[in-house]
Amino acid sequence: MGIKDQFQDKANDLSAKAKGAMGGEKDEASERASQARDDAQERGSQAQEQARERSANAPDQAREAAQEQQDKFNQDYDA
Repeated sequence: MGIKDQFQDKANDLSAKAKGAMGGEKDEASERASQARDDAQERGSQAQEQARERSANAPDQAREAAQEQQDKFNQDYDA
């Protein structure tokens, strides 16, 4: 094997290592992006559930607030 072949082999090895490192970084970036999407989707689901709960409770809360106002009004005029 000549010196040219040795340098060519070394160049090929380094090239393969560089490509492998780039692939690893791409995989890591892809994993982080996927995790961020999952987290955002989970937060969105939680927000929707909270909104549903609040809207389900809203009529009861409105009714209670109206009753409290009516009670205060009645107390003011009963005195």
